Amino acid sequence: MEDDQGQHPESLLPYDEWTQEALRHVVARAIAHVARHGLPGDHHFYLTFRTDHPGTVVPARLKAQYPHEMTIVLQHQFRDLAVGEAEGLISVVLSFGGVPSTLVIPLAAVTGFADPHVQFMLRFQPANEPAEPEPEPEPEPEPQADDSEQPASPPQVVSLDAFRRRTPPKTE
Repeated sequence: MEDDQGQHPESLLPYDEWTQEALRHVVARAIAHVARHGLPGDHHFYLTFRTDHPGTVVPARLKAQYPHEMTIVLQHQFRDLAVGEAEGLISVVLSFGGVPSTLVIPLAAVTGFADPHVQFMLRFQPANEPAEPEPEPEPEPEPQADDSEQPASPPQVVSLDAFRRRTPPKTE
């Protein structure tokens, strides 16, 4: 129902949170299916999650490399994939630089899920974190007439010739 000004009233029910929670369970079901039956056909998953979310377990060297967010690919080389839906946890063993590492990812830490084979993608706000407000555009600085201002330096042009493959000249 709209008010007199054509705007919808703000909901007192957290529909956005409920929707995201339900869609996270879609992710959990997809991963649980793969844990039981393996990846069918050319399906594979990209899973993006917050490494700094409470309950996320990532080896320290990976945490140092990815202090906020990380994306993993579940395709060919993973093992011990499991979903504890009651606990809301995904666990998997992946190798990074040849070193097997166990990752434990709370569903609430998941910020993205994709199955590129069927062009299926979901994006989430991390659970228990407020959505970041859209940044307000910064006002344009007013031009100032200041004679001491140095002229702007010309743009730098980088030649790509050094990176191009050259074919040897044909000799006759």
